[in-house]
Amino acid sequence: MSFFDKVKQGASEAAKKAQQTVEITKLKAQISGKEREIDKVYATIGAAVYRAHQAHDLASAEHEVTNCCSQVDELQVEIGQLEERIKMIRFEKTCSCGKVVALDTKFCPDCGSALGDEPKNETTVGEIVVICNTCKTENELNAKFCVSCGSGLSASGSGY
Repeated sequence: MSFFDKVKQGASEAAKKAQQTVEITKLKAQISGKEREIDKVYATIGAAVYRAHQAHDLASAEHEVTNCCSQVDELQVEIGQLEERIKMIRFEKTCSCGKVVALDTKFCPDCGSALGDEPKNETTVGEIVVICNTCKTENELNAKFCVSCGSGLSASGSGY
């Protein structure tokens, strides 16, 4: 690989990392917004309970508190989905024991549980890759050999 190919590859990897960082930052901002919404709902719950306490009828707050709790549940689900998207961008997954591991990890290093194969993260829109005919691994467009099995990649390889 020539010097310029290495520089080009390094710049491409740096741009990809920068894009990932921007995406993760946006998702974290969305999570923070959802957490602020949860704090507002908690305040609403507290106010409803206190009003009911003042009226000496705590049962009167039950309907409002139940609705607020449902809102918090929905926000928690949305936060979980955003956190999963961050893991996918970082190529991570979580074991049932709570350990966060690389996406291609087959067994948890903490508890030894088998980890199912996760779906591959979608490639960036517009990215062109070459698929190895031997092992079906995605390779960069300018790769001459497969990064997974070492097989030669022909110039007429199937890319998308």
